[in-house]
Amino acid sequence: MPANTRPVEGFMFDLDGTLILSDRSLGKYKVLPGAVDTLEELAERDIPFVLLTNGSAYPPAEQAAKLRSVGLPVKDEQMLTPSSVAADLMTRNGERSALVLGSEGVGFCLTEAGIELRQDEVDAVYIGWHPDCSMKDIEDACNAIWAGATLYVASNVPFFASAAGRTMGYSYAITAAIRAITKAPMILTGKPSLDALRYVSRRLGVPMTRVGVVGDDPSVETAMANRGNAVSFGVTTGFNKAADWAAQPHQPDFLLSGVGELLKKI
Repeated sequence: MPANTRPVEGFMFDLDGTLILSDRSLGKYKVLPGAVDTLEELAERDIPFVLLTNGSAYPPAEQAAKLRSVGLPVKDEQMLTPSSVAADLMTRNGERSALVLGSEGVGFCLTEAGIELRQDEVDAVYIGWHPDCSMKDIEDACNAIWAGATLYVASNVPFFASAAGRTMGYSYAITAAIRAITKAPMILTGKPSLDALRYVSRRLGVPMTRVGVVGDDPSVETAMANRGNAVSFGVTTGFNKAADWAAQPHQPDFLLSGVGELLKKI
């Protein structure tokens, strides 16, 4: 590794565009070349790894099971979502109740952490994957924020890589509407939040500076890694190809054609 790059003791992998490509409904997955072999070899070497997606549609264990069904060797405890981070942050911040704008799986981790999900008189509003969001949902969130609730957001990324190309991030659009109305600050729980990287570091049992962050989006995974002084690995299997990466303000320590090259760099 280059002299200015720290040794890597554990890895965090992005999902869409890095290990898989999903369809627009998030129901079917295409495993990208090298993904299975890389995760299997890390396990054989006893190098810890986790997956952190910005997707919040499914509880982590359900997401892990879906990935195992297409061959990825991922244990339930290795699968993390922004809701994993949100539950941790809300607990640390003393939030006891939350209004969740999201599909059924979005609030699962919050419930597991003992946070009550309800519609009014809440401590927090949490926005996740919500393709069926209505104006009533947005109005309820605004009213809760005006009443003092803190705004938490799973992902503030406008789109992500899928088998169909760029797919819109619903939470980005919903958050934009609510913040335009309320002017509320937000706590981001997904990537590129440093809270997410800190959570990953604790789960791996590895200092942030020794975490290898692998992803396809320079403004998300690479930005997070660089801000936290982690080791960044960019891949060109998402919507950013090599020429696109070269034009980005956030540059990775290593640029790979895919995750299959990763183990050659450590």
